[in-house]
Amino acid sequence: MSRFARAGQRTFRALSVRNFRLYFTGQVISVSGTWMQMVAQAYLILFRLHGTGVDVAIAAGLQFVPLLLFGPFGGLTADRLDKRKVLYATQSSAGILALALGLLVSTHSASLGLVYLLAALLGVVNLFDNPARQTFVSEMVGLDLLPNAVSLNSVVMNSARVIGPAIGGVLILTLGVSTCFIVNAASYIAVIVALSRMRKAELFARPGVGRKKGQVREGLRYAWSTGDLRSPLISMAIVGVFAFNFTVTLPLLAKVTFHGGAGLYSTFLAAMGAGAVVGGLYTAHRSRPSTGLLAAIGVFFGAMILAVSLAPTKLAAIILLVPMGAASITFIATNNATLQLRADPAMRGRVMSLNAIAFLGSTPIGAPLLGYISDISSPRVSLAVGAVATMVASVPLFFLAIRQREARAAAEVEAAGEVGATSNVVALPLGDAPVVPARRRSS
Repeated sequence: MSRFARAGQRTFRALSVRNFRLYFTGQVISVSGTWMQMVAQAYLILFRLHGTGVDVAIAAGLQFVPLLLFGPFGGLTADRLDKRKVLYATQSSAGILALALGLLVSTHSASLGLVYLLAALLGVVNLFDNPARQTFVSEMVGLDLLPNAVSLNSVVMNSARVIGPAIGGVLILTLGVSTCFIVNAASYIAVIVALSRMRKAELFARPGVGRKKGQVREGLRYAWSTGDLRSPLISMAIVGVFAFNFTVTLPLLAKVTFHGGAGLYSTFLAAMGAGAVVGGLYTAHRSRPSTGLLAAIGVFFGAMILAVSLAPTKLAAIILLVPMGAASITFIATNNATLQLRADPAMRGRVMSLNAIAFLGSTPIGAPLLGYISDISSPRVSLAVGAVATMVASVPLFFLAIRQREARAAAEVEAAGEVGATSNVVALPLGDAPVVPARRRSS
């Protein structure tokens, strides 16, 4: 087998698991439809309903508000119930909501209020779908292949970020904006079919936690009291608020800083998406997540955001967005895998719901904040703020990595001491007590 063949096999080894291969295929189709709908929804609000940029931001934010307010309850549901059944329900519901919006638009019955309502309902669906979807990955592939599977999932998300809007743009121009919503509704069928064809006996499933009072508080206490989880979650929250709002900062950078339009913004997204795919494939190939690696990636990610904020020309910004996109997805995938590997299986849903709050639920806070900073200063400044925040948030991760190394070294010394003590035991006939030889006295 050639070197490249071995590298490819290592990078995509989670796809050797049949259940994950089915899920992966369904996600490629469904997530592309989701990004298509995001483009169509913005187009519908701006050009058909004559809304403003604020209206677009409100509709986008409503999809994350339930996650921000009630995220741990969604995580508890993932811990209690069969995750595959939860995904049946959430994916079907999301498809019905997309179909409803498509029918409203095609019959000229859509209004801004109805778009807001459907966006909020989709936010409720995401509240339960996000933790179930993230934690179900470990049940399909097991913990050994989890980092690789998480990275490949990230590749799907970012490939869809390029594919979905491109298809959506063509459909809007040729068949109308309502077609995008209807096609997205149909795309959820791919996930439902994939779930139905999975072999239940091959899942690494565990029984759901029993129902009792105080389980949400229990999850919060567990995450806060476990340093291996607390520091990555806090870091992700800071980065989520100040850095991961590129849907606000990049269009402003294109319009205000470089005096471009939709074409330049699309190029920015394509450059970042291409970098993200490369970063996801690299992370899938490496598949050895650690806190130290997460800290180093965070510093590099912050440095790349800062470089984009200082880019002197449009071409320089486009070039720099490629490594920035690679760093962004590597940070997300490494953080996700690190948390899942370190979390107790009974708490994994609640832990990942907290991570979703930090990453996605922070959007209603971070997006207006960075927009305001851009308005009173410039998009370069808002990007620079995110860059500095990302690098500062990575510092505690370095200290955590040092403590983890020291703990491992102490554990190895203790284990070696126990082995040494055992090796000094003199073997005696059966029934006699072992005796440790006395140390020889020095003359």
